[in-house]
This record gives sequence, structure tokens and C-alpha cells, in this order.
Amino acid sequence: MATRDWLGLKEELPHHRRLILTFISFVAPLLLWCVVSYVPWIWHPDMRITTPGDVDYFTEDMEVPRADFQRELEKVRAAGGTLPEGVRVNPVYLPAPHQVARAFYTAFTTEPRLDEPWLHQSLGHSIRTILWGFILSSIIGVPLGILCGTYRFFSRLQEPFIEFFRYLPAPAFGALCVAVLGIDDAPKVAIIFIGTFFQQVLVIGNTVRKVDPALIEAAQTLGARGWRLMTRVVIPASITDIYTDMRILLGWAWTYLIVAEVVGTMSGITFFINQQARYRSFDNVFAAIGMIGIIGFTSDIFLAWLGTILFPWKRQGRTRKSKAIPLSMVASQNRGEPNPSDASPLPPAAESGKTTEPETPASAMPSDALTKPTTP
Repeated sequence: MATRDWLGLKEELPHHRRLILTFISFVAPLLLWCVVSYVPWIWHPDMRITTPGDVDYFTEDMEVPRADFQRELEKVRAAGGTLPEGVRVNPVYLPAPHQVARAFYTAFTTEPRLDEPWLHQSLGHSIRTILWGFILSSIIGVPLGILCGTYRFFSRLQEPFIEFFRYLPAPAFGALCVAVLGIDDAPKVAIIFIGTFFQQVLVIGNTVRKVDPALIEAAQTLGARGWRLMTRVVIPASITDIYTDMRILLGWAWTYLIVAEVVGTMSGITFFINQQARYRSFDNVFAAIGMIGIIGFTSDIFLAWLGTILFPWKRQGRTRKSKAIPLSMVASQNRGEPNPSDASPLPPAAESGKTTEPETPASAMPSDALTKPTTP
């Protein structure tokens, strides 16, 4: 009896199940966050003072660890003074979900302090830094990766050094980039370039190597060489996978943003996050971090949709379902026996048990047999 493929081992999951799983992937962490934030007896390691009592250094709304509060409480009780009171709370660095949700609005509307940039200005600055670093990396890295994946000459010439260089952490070049490029945005773009370029060459080179060699051999048989072979065969055969690699590498570039923006003069969303942390406005910190994720996630969804427009033959969900392979066929292949379905069908005469004389091709017949009529 056939079992249903609930986990999607061999077939694509139904659309409604994919939507449910996507919903759960976001709701489950949010639900855990809500439980930790709103259920008093789960974690809540600090105490917020509501009544200082006879403790000298306690003030209203002050937050102290529960162990310190309990120790001072015992001292005051032993001395017969007024007992302090408080409520259990989480640390200031873990705001509740409703506070972070409110910060998504107030962070844009609250006027900055000390002539600091607005949040939307900081986000725009960070997006420009990411785009410049990724575009410059792609202009050089994509063609070089295609060359390394197509020709072994370029692969052996470039990839050994790139393999070595990709293990060097990009932030280690921060001081050097500042010394060469100054303290403004140039070293930030350079850090993103260094963090993306070397991975890009290797990933795209590996993707291009997956092109079917039969396509290249057929094109060479038909006379394709050099640039024509590259533009007519190699790139069209691998362009969809290269596009997917570029989406992944763009996310890779986002991971270097915070490190890059502390090089030289701090700027962008990193400056906003650090300033809000100094003001102990951790709801704004969480909101800014969430905005980075939202921008990256929505841009990836947009690029995935754009890929279905640019490459309609690769649209997901429209592939044919593969036919099930009988176990007997798999067993015969494992034993080295020929596949019965691959055997050529017998001619009708052979099926009926009759033998037929093989036909002699005209090219093998003598010339007089082609010119003289056959006598009955």
C-alpha cells in the first residue's frame, strides 16, 4: 500500500501546506518571544522597583537583579524597616513584542537627537553601500567565475589564490582600507567587496562547471569557438543557476554591512543601532534589526519573482511529476541486468514466430541487379 509523502521526499508539497509551514516558521519564534515576555514565572530575572522602602539606593522604576533585590529585602526585614516592593521583569535588552512593534512606527517619527540622521536616511545610506559593493563585485566576479568554470586554464590560474584569499576575514582589512581609501564610504564598500567577490568567483565557477558537456561538444562540432561558444552555449545553459547564486550572494553581502559601517566614520543603520543602544532604547534596536531582515527578505522575494519573469521555463511548481520507478526495475539495475523498458521492441514477424530474411540495401546490390529487370 502506497504511503503519502507528507515530508516531500519525492514530490513537491501542496501549495496550502507550503503556506502553513511558512506561517509556522514565523509564528513559532514570535510565540516563544511572547511567552518569555508576558508569562511572569518564565525567566524574568530582574525586579522593577515600585516602592523603594528603606533601601538607600533603590529608586522607583529602577531595575535590579532578583538576587540583589532579595538580599536587600532580607536585610530590611531583619532591621524591621519598610520593605521594598517590585515586580518581576525581563532585562532592558529584551523588550516585549508590542514595544518593538510600536518602535517600527516611532523610530521613523521621533526626531533624532544632536543632529543625528533620521532612520530612513540611515537605511538609505546602508542600502547604497550594499548595492555599490555588490555591483562592483559582480562586474568583476561574474565574468571571472564564468571563465574559471569554462576553461581549466583560467581555473588553475585564478582559483588557487582565490581559495587562499577567501579564508581571510574581510574585517581584518578595515584599517588598511581606511589608510588607502579614507574614512568615508569607500572603505565600507571595499569591505563588502572583499567579503563577496572571492566567494562569488568560486560559487559561479562551480555552477558553470555543471553545464552538460554534451552541449559544449555539440556546439564545437557545429563550429562554435571562443566568445561564440561562451555566449551561445555556456551562459544560456547556466544563466538560471547563476541568477540563483546572485540572490544568495546578495544576502551574503548584507551580513557584512554592520562590520563594514563601523570602519572609518560610523554611518548608516549601524550608527542608528549603536546610538539607540547607548540611550538604552532597545526597542528601537530590535526594530532596526528587524528592518534589515525585512528589506533583505522582501528584496529576495522580488528577485525570485523577477526570475520567473526572466526565465519562465524555470518556474517552480510547474514541473512535471516524476513517474514512480518500480522496485523490480531498481533491483534489476542493481544486479547489472538490462532494463526491460529500454529493450527495443521485436518486429511483428518475430512476435508471430516467423523468420524474415534481412533486406539487402540498394548500395550493397550489384550494379547489374539495379539495371536489369528480374525474370519471373
